[in-house]
Amino acid sequence: MASMSFPTLWRKWIRECVGTATASILVNGSPTDEFPLERGLRQGDPLSPFLFLLAAEGLNVLMEAMVERNLFVGYSLGESDPISVSHLQFADDTLLMGAKSWANVRALRALLVLFETMSGLKVNFNKSLLVGVNIPES
Repeated sequence: MASMSFPTLWRKWIRECVGTATASILVNGSPTDEFPLERGLRQGDPLSPFLFLLAAEGLNVLMEAMVERNLFVGYSLGESDPISVSHLQFADDTLLMGAKSWANVRALRALLVLFETMSGLKVNFNKSLLVGVNIPES
C-alpha cells in the first residue's frame, strides 16, 4: 500500500485490523480459547474484498509492465483499428489473454510466480486453464 501512496496512518490502521484478529472454534459444542490468526484475509470480513482488490491491482500493474516492455503480446481485436487486450479482471477472477506463442506462455508463468512472491497470494494452477482459441489441438 506504500507504493500506492496510502498514508502511513491508514496503513497502520489496516495492519492493526488484519493483524490483531483472533478466532475461536467449537469443540464438542464448547468454544476453545481465542487464538491469533497467523496470516491472510478472513472470509466474510467486510474489509477483505477491498484488500484483495489492492493486491489484484499489483497483478494489473505487472501485466501492463510486461506488455509495455514487449515481454507479453496481448490478443489483437479488430482489423481496421485493432486494439490489444492482455487481461481482464472482475472481483477475484482474472482472465489473461494473448497471442499464440510459447514466449507468452513462459512470460505468463513468470508473471504469476512473481505475483505470488510479491503478494503472498497463491495461484492455484490446478484450477487454472490454458485455452487455445482457433488453435489446432496438436
